[in-house]
Amino acid sequence: MKTMKLERNKRIKKLAVWTWTWVATMAIATFGPEFIWDNHSFLTPFAIVVNFANGILMILANRDLFNHFDELEKKIHLESLGITLGLAVIFGMSYSLLDTTNLIKHDAQISMLVMFIGLTYLTSILINSRRYQ
Repeated sequence: MKTMKLERNKRIKKLAVWTWTWVATMAIATFGPEFIWDNHSFLTPFAIVVNFANGILMILANRDLFNHFDELEKKIHLESLGITLGLAVIFGMSYSLLDTTNLIKHDAQISMLVMFIGLTYLTSILINSRRYQ
């Protein structure tokens, strides 16, 4: 039991490192062209490629953690992911329609969808975890 907990903590730390590395490379790719290297023709696409590669490694670390879950944890996360995917598509399309029909004054931003996805997944995990206790 103790080795399972140690193994899980190792996988969680690995996922945390790749997640924060991805966030950092996203910030560099976003703000670097304007504030660091003045839209350099090599550095900007390179930063985007590095960010993309970090994103892939983050996904693999997440998959590694999920593969370590027991059947109940997998069920909780699978249901939460399904709910999140469905709501993200519905919310994203509706949000885009609000923008294209000018029913909202601002342009639709992908960051709003990303925040919605994060909050939906967190809420789904909490509800499903409580439901299956």
